[in-house]
Amino acid sequence: MTKVLDVSFLRSNGGFTEADQLLGLVNLLPDMVFVKDAAGRFIFANAALRKYLGLRSDEPLNDFHESHFLPEKSVSNILSAEARILETGESTSDVEECFSFSGRPVCWLSTTKIPLRDEQGRINGLVAIWRDITENKRQDTIRRGSAALFELIARNQPLDMILHALTLLVESMVEGICASVLLFDQETGKLRHGAAPSLPEAYCRVIDGITFGPKVGSCGTAAWRSEPVIVEDIENSPLWEDYVDIARPFKLRSCWSTPIMNANRQVLGTFALYSGEVRKPSAHEKELIDMATSIASIAIDRWHNEERVRFMAHHDPLTGLSNRTLFWTQFNRALHEAKRENRMVAITYLDLDDFKQVNDLFGHAAGDEVLCRVADRLVSCIRAADIAVRLGGDEFALVFSNPKHDEEGVRRRLAQIREKVGMPIDVESARLKVDCSIGVAFYPGDGQTAEDLLAAADADMYRAKKAGRNRLTVVQVEE
Repeated sequence: MTKVLDVSFLRSNGGFTEADQLLGLVNLLPDMVFVKDAAGRFIFANAALRKYLGLRSDEPLNDFHESHFLPEKSVSNILSAEARILETGESTSDVEECFSFSGRPVCWLSTTKIPLRDEQGRINGLVAIWRDITENKRQDTIRRGSAALFELIARNQPLDMILHALTLLVESMVEGICASVLLFDQETGKLRHGAAPSLPEAYCRVIDGITFGPKVGSCGTAAWRSEPVIVEDIENSPLWEDYVDIARPFKLRSCWSTPIMNANRQVLGTFALYSGEVRKPSAHEKELIDMATSIASIAIDRWHNEERVRFMAHHDPLTGLSNRTLFWTQFNRALHEAKRENRMVAITYLDLDDFKQVNDLFGHAAGDEVLCRVADRLVSCIRAADIAVRLGGDEFALVFSNPKHDEEGVRRRLAQIREKVGMPIDVESARLKVDCSIGVAFYPGDGQTAEDLLAAADADMYRAKKAGRNRLTVVQVEE
């Protein structure tokens, strides 16, 4: 055995020898260094390795073995690789290996192993260097995962697909964690399910639709406060008092939620990590949360912008009703279904009477207010399967795609709609009663195509106007 392997020799001289300096330098290295003899026994471990494995500096290595800190499969792979080095004399360099040390999270090590020879050139051991590259691997995974997610965003993939991939990426980097995204629904003011691939479906159904509030678990409170909420123990958190019975059956013990916000600090949703243990997030987990909320913000904000663009392309910007482009698509679809099922469709053309006087007397802002109120009233008078559209100016159309009544019944229904539209509207310092004229046409009796039916309803509306139904009444409101 060479002097390099003879640890006693390194310490035998009483003075501060060159060997002592070498040993001191090896112990100062941040990398983990160990030496084995030809029989595979540990004969040296530097300070970094001893610290990593929890060995005292003076603890002997006589009976030390990999099986003391690694699972059987890893030990078998290590011994096989080292046997090849001792047999062939060939070194291995920068081999990346994943290890699961006892009592420690999974880590990645870059391993270099070099055979040692005596003065006659015979292999009598090996020296190994372990470099912990776990953090490098984590950062590389984050970079690659983020790049893949940004590609999905750039390719306009569905939002649910992006959020699903995001939560899976985070879960792949942390053991025992379930990730969740809830989306803020602006219409209802509630948080709705976005993505939670590993949470129990039953739990997801229960929390789908929770509201904002100062004590609404982790997510509802985070959205309410517009700041992260870290709950280490759900069972004993005042924020979970009203919701702990929801989490308990699923053995969820901690929940760390962060609001997802856009550049204007508007809440778009929440990103949460759940654990079955009572604990707080690690520095690594906080980093993942920051990454996830940033990407989720970009994806959700872009989705909202695209939704607004799509909405504006097919809806009237003032009233929010369908515009002509969407109307023709909807109307033709309704006629196609009616032909297939051999049923009636009613199309109504509605025009506000003397609407120009509203703009002349009170201004266009007041006129816009009247149009919006009329649109709201029309929507309240129809069913989900029906169609309401602003054709332009003060003209509207309604399509009853599956009316429950005969033609006379539809006309009675239209009289009720005209009565509701004509209810007073307070504008500026006056109360207006805007009447309307309505025409109606029926498929198949009045036409076969959407164009023919709308023209027939328009003609019927003008006949109603000539009959003298048009009137604008203005009543001054006392101060």
